[in-house]
Amino acid sequence: MILVVNFGGQYAHLIARKIRDLGVYSEIIPYTRASYEEIEARKPAGIILSGGPSSVYSPNSPSIDPRVLEMGLPVLGICYGFQLIAKLLGGEVRRGIGEFGPTRIRVLKEDELLEGWSGEFVWMSHSDFVSKLPEGFLITSISENGYVSSFKHESKPIYGVQFHPEVKHTQGGMKILENFIRIAGADRDWDAERMLLLIERYLMDEVSKCKKVLVAVSGGVDSTLSALLVSRVAKEKLVPVFVNHGLLRKGEPESVLSSLRKIGIDVIYVDASQEFLRALRGVKDCEEKRAIVGELFARIFMEVFEREGCDCLVQGTLYPDVIESGVEVGADRIKSHHNVAGLPSWFRGRVIEPLRHLYKDEVRRLARRLGVPEEIVSKHPFPGPGLSVRIIGEVTKEKLEIVREASSIVE
Repeated sequence: MILVVNFGGQYAHLIARKIRDLGVYSEIIPYTRASYEEIEARKPAGIILSGGPSSVYSPNSPSIDPRVLEMGLPVLGICYGFQLIAKLLGGEVRRGIGEFGPTRIRVLKEDELLEGWSGEFVWMSHSDFVSKLPEGFLITSISENGYVSSFKHESKPIYGVQFHPEVKHTQGGMKILENFIRIAGADRDWDAERMLLLIERYLMDEVSKCKKVLVAVSGGVDSTLSALLVSRVAKEKLVPVFVNHGLLRKGEPESVLSSLRKIGIDVIYVDASQEFLRALRGVKDCEEKRAIVGELFARIFMEVFEREGCDCLVQGTLYPDVIESGVEVGADRIKSHHNVAGLPSWFRGRVIEPLRHLYKDEVRRLARRLGVPEEIVSKHPFPGPGLSVRIIGEVTKEKLEIVREASSIVE
């Protein structure tokens, strides 16, 4: 496993996803949890320090326990992480003119990290620069502007790059990440079979504590896969519910029910379209619409939950959902998320999230492996509040029909 320490940068999840694309499981933790004890307990094969918007020399700038760099684990610092390594080990970081966008670099020494890398242009996004290397470090490449663009320790497996190898704009960036995986000796066993094994183990343990398990099925790949996974583990406990809030695309309710039947999932169907329309009457603000839809969904599901004697609720939460809700330290709140934010405070059941650590592409891969119909797997993402957030101003039946027809033409 490769552990990615997140300093609030926009690419932390991209780094983790690219590592998984290379067949190695990865996890992300915020820098506030990157203590010596936490990392020792997780036993990663290697650590990647992500980029971030801060300056390492600013007061209260994000940092980690310096002892982490003395653990003997392979470490790769990217952008802010690169500068943080320099600072923590006695180097100097200063403000400069900066480099942004495609930048040519020249390799001075082909070390283990840059071995076999044939790129020339990399993606830069920094104002600060490493002006003095820590003792025991070597410069392995410099940029066309004379800045240190990568370094390594002479004897320890500590590396740093000022650029972003995880983005597609860096030529051959995946080769650099692949080299780090090799340096770390990480197991390259992360595939659909491994995902399925781990999730089913998790579900068997969680579902064994439940009488009945409610799964809110929307017809999207996340909730459909969640329902199917529970069905594989304990079909007799599964209570799948599909709520038609009247805000779906043209023909979608019928299509969803048909697709679910193909994989043996017969849902409890609730037509609440009129109820949602009444609740949204007079509401113009988009965030308020999201909140109303989320709260009403939760109430309806809770009614079914209690009526069916359920004590557990499955949600199709994904790794990025956590970031969208601003749950992780150091990440900006992008928008409220109807899954993560939709549970009311009075809910007392057990919440099970089998997909919480998967990315969307991994969910699709696993869904195909389990035979989920392609019309669900490749369905265009659709917001939980549905067409209500595609309508400017108040939601009315007439506006819904217009937007529904328009969406059927362009999608």
